[in-house]
Amino acid sequence: MQKLNEGFTGLRYLCIFLCIVSTVNAEDPYRFFTWNVTYGDIYPLGVRQQGILINGQFPGPEIYSVTNDNLIINVFNNLPEPFLISWAGIQQRRNSYQDGVYGTNCPIPAGQNFTYKLQVKDQIGSFFYFPSIGFQKAAGGFGAIKILSRPLIPVPFPDPADDHSILIGDWYKSDHTRLRRIMDLGWRLPFPDGVLINGRGDGGVAYNVEQGKTYRLRISNVGLQNSLNFRIAGHTMTLVEVEGTHTVQTSLSSLDIHVGQSYSVLVTADQPPQDYYIAVSSRFTSQVLNTTAILRYTNSGKAVSGPPPPPPTTDITWSLNQARSIRTNLTASGPRPNPQGSYHYGQINISRTIKLTGSASIINRKQRYSVNGVSFIPADTPLKLADYFNISGVFKVGSIPDEPTGAAPYLDTSVMGADFRDFIEIIFENRENIIQSWHLDGYNFFVVGMDSGRWSNTSRNEYNLIDAVSRCTVQVYPRSWSAIYVALDNVGMWNIRNEFLVRQYLGEQFYLRVYSPVMSPRDEYPLPQNALLCGQAVGKRS
Repeated sequence: MQKLNEGFTGLRYLCIFLCIVSTVNAEDPYRFFTWNVTYGDIYPLGVRQQGILINGQFPGPEIYSVTNDNLIINVFNNLPEPFLISWAGIQQRRNSYQDGVYGTNCPIPAGQNFTYKLQVKDQIGSFFYFPSIGFQKAAGGFGAIKILSRPLIPVPFPDPADDHSILIGDWYKSDHTRLRRIMDLGWRLPFPDGVLINGRGDGGVAYNVEQGKTYRLRISNVGLQNSLNFRIAGHTMTLVEVEGTHTVQTSLSSLDIHVGQSYSVLVTADQPPQDYYIAVSSRFTSQVLNTTAILRYTNSGKAVSGPPPPPPTTDITWSLNQARSIRTNLTASGPRPNPQGSYHYGQINISRTIKLTGSASIINRKQRYSVNGVSFIPADTPLKLADYFNISGVFKVGSIPDEPTGAAPYLDTSVMGADFRDFIEIIFENRENIIQSWHLDGYNFFVVGMDSGRWSNTSRNEYNLIDAVSRCTVQVYPRSWSAIYVALDNVGMWNIRNEFLVRQYLGEQFYLRVYSPVMSPRDEYPLPQNALLCGQAVGKRS
C-alpha cells in the first residue's frame, strides 16, 4: 500500500510538472484583423472632405488586446496612393520590421495588401495607430489601441463600469492632398480649423454613464500640432495610467495632453443626474480652438446649458507643474507581476549624452525643419532593409551629430548610431516659442526632468531618479528643456520625431540605429518572409 501511495504521489507531481511545462510553452493568443482602407466622404467640421476610412469607419476600429497577444492585421490598401500604418507606443520588441514607418517598411502599394504581425510583448496601456506617410494622418486612418493586463496580474484600481477610448485632435477642413501640395511648394500651412473628439465636431459625441459608477477614459491626442486641454464640467478625474505605466493616482480638474500623448483617467458619475460638458481646447495659441462632447447620465433630467468650463490659465508654469507631478506608481504591477519600481533606473551609469534641438529653417528657398541642423529626407529604400541587405549608399551612420554644431542646416538621410544595451541620456532643447512634442519608437523612457531655460550639467541635480514616469512621448515647453533616460535594450532602426506633423513631414525627425554585432534571434528577429521590398531592395531575398 505504501508503494502504491508513493506511485500516486509521483504521478501527481508528474501531472503538476507537465501542467507547468505546458503553461510555460503555450503560445500567446492570436487576434486576427482584416482592414480595408478606402477614401470616403466625411463631415467632421460640417463640410464634405475626403477622409481615409478603415472598414468604412472614421476613426478606424479600436484594437482590443491583452498583454503578450499576437496581432495579425491584414491591411488592404484601396487608396490610389501608397499607404503605411504605424503603431505609436507599441514597442515591437526585436522586430522593428513591423514598426510601419518609412525607415523600416516599404509602403503598401495601391491595390495591394500587407499583413502586419505584431506582439504587444510585456505591455499594457493606452496607445493609437496612424498613417505614417504622405501627410495622410490629416485625412484620418487613425484609431485607438487598448492593451489590458492579463487576468492574474493585479491592477491598482477596481474594474471600471466601462472603458472608453477618446481620440482628440486638431483638424483642417482641407483635404490632405491639398495640404501636402502646399508644403511641397515650400509654403507654411495655415492654423487648423477646429478640434475633433472621436472624429466629430462640436457636440457630436455623447457618453452615457450611470449614477454612482466609475468609468475609465483613455484619451489620446492624435492631432496634427496643438496641445489640448481636456476637462469635464463638475467632475474631477483621477490619473491612473500614462502610455503603459500605472501612475500615482492624482486628482485633476483638467489635463493637458500634448500631440502624440495618451493618458487614462477614472471618472465617477457622482453629480446630480443631468448632462455635462466635456470640453477640449487648444493650449498656448493666439487663436484658441474649442469643442465639446456630452457626459450624459442615464437618468438625466437636464440638458447642458450655458458655456462649457473654461480652460486653465495660459501660464506655461501651470502645465509644467502638472507634468512634473506625474509619477510612476512604484508598488503597482505593470505587465508583469513584479512592481514597476523594481527597475532602479536612477542607479545606472549613463554611457552617453545626446542633445537634440529642433528648429525651423529655409533650405533651397523652401520651408524646412531640422534636428541638430540636419533636415531629414527619405531615401529610395527603407533604411532597415538597406541595413539588412548591406546596400551601400542609402544612408550613413553618424550623419547627424550628437548635439547642435551651429553650422548651416542641410538635407540628409540622418541616422544616429547607438550600441545595444547602452544606457543613454537624451536632452531635448526647445529654443522656440512653441511647444514641441517628441516621440521615440521602440521604447519607453524615463522623463527625469524638465524646466525652463537652457539645460546645463547642474540641471541633473534636479532630476527625479526614483519615480519618474516611463512613457514614449514627451513635451518640451517653449524655451525650455526635457531630459530622458533610455535603456537601449531593443535592437532595430527606430524613428525619433517631432509629433508636430508639418515639422515632421518637412524634416524634423531622424533614425536611431540600435546595433548588436551578434546576429541572433535572441537580439533581433530575421526579416519577415512577407516583407515588401522596394527601392534598391527589389529582387533581394533573405
